[in-house]
Amino acid sequence: MPEISRFLGIVIKMYWAEHNPPHFHAEYNEFSVEIEIETLTVKKGKLPARILGLVIEWAELHQKELLENWNTLQTTREYHRISPLI
Repeated sequence: MPEISRFLGIVIKMYWAEHNPPHFHAEYNEFSVEIEIETLTVKKGKLPARILGLVIEWAELHQKELLENWNTLQTTREYHRISPLI
């Protein structure tokens, strides 16, 4: 599973061939979530509230890039890294 971004101990990933709706995975220590890109809602899993807030803040800034990565990963398996939250 390609690592799309990493910041503050949070790892953002996407799988090559995944189910719809478009989403990404965020991991922090023993926690993980699956977040829908278009609505930025948690579909599965759990993160500490502060960490989830940081992930959503980052995703809001990069929503278009996340969707582009989703589309290219599903068709060509190509992707690009996305800037971390600073």
